Amino acid sequence: MLFFDVIFLFMAGLFGGVLNSIAGGGSFITFPALVFVGVPPLIANATNTFSSCGGYFSGVYAFRHKLKKHQKEVFLTVLSSLIGGTVGAFLLLQTSESSFENAIPWLLLFATLLFIFGARANTILQAYSEKNKYTLHFKSILLSISLLGISIYGGFFNAGLGIIVLSYLTLSGHKNINVMNGLKLVVSSSVSLAAICLFILNDSIAWVESSVVLVGTLLGGYYSAHISMRLNPEKIRLFVGFISSIITAYFFYVTYA
Repeated sequence: MLFFDVIFLFMAGLFGGVLNSIAGGGSFITFPALVFVGVPPLIANATNTFSSCGGYFSGVYAFRHKLKKHQKEVFLTVLSSLIGGTVGAFLLLQTSESSFENAIPWLLLFATLLFIFGARANTILQAYSEKNKYTLHFKSILLSISLLGISIYGGFFNAGLGIIVLSYLTLSGHKNINVMNGLKLVVSSSVSLAAICLFILNDSIAWVESSVVLVGTLLGGYYSAHISMRLNPEKIRLFVGFISSIITAYFFYVTYA
């Protein structure tokens, strides 16, 4: 790996770690960066999952006190996330490189739309679920199925997972943002752990590249606590939405042009 590649991946990890802590969407930076330096897309996806896990685990530790009153929910969340993450990773490993390359633009488009319009759609869904008695009646079953589906998506493709999980948590009735962020990181950690185990067994991780991104992600996540006090999260989200749209358009062009 060239010296430029090392610097490029480190900076991508650093920036991605900051974005994950402030507004989410760090994978929109780290995944394309891995592809850009020559890592095959399917391997880049697995590598990105590994590179992001350090920030998830450290985040869960930071929110551990906020989650003490939700131990039963945490246990069930971890169990469902581990199962879903395993299934998603297994499906990824059964996918050919060419098929995954063709799917990348659509996966990025799905994650980008969720990132940009997720909060608005979530508000509509929440209002509908509160008014519709049938939705309320089957709410627990629907939420369980939703979490499993979200975890399968996360095991298959990591980008946008945090945004989807926050929407799920709002629908499930959570309003405390600290608890929600803690549970979001629990899901992300569990999904990543399950997926990484399969990726390691199948030798699907580019270790040198992942280590560089991981160091950048950890540093970015650590120092972003100070940066977040000076920046407007909504403006950062607009910036991430803009960047992710450009990256999605680029992958559509490269894949189908």
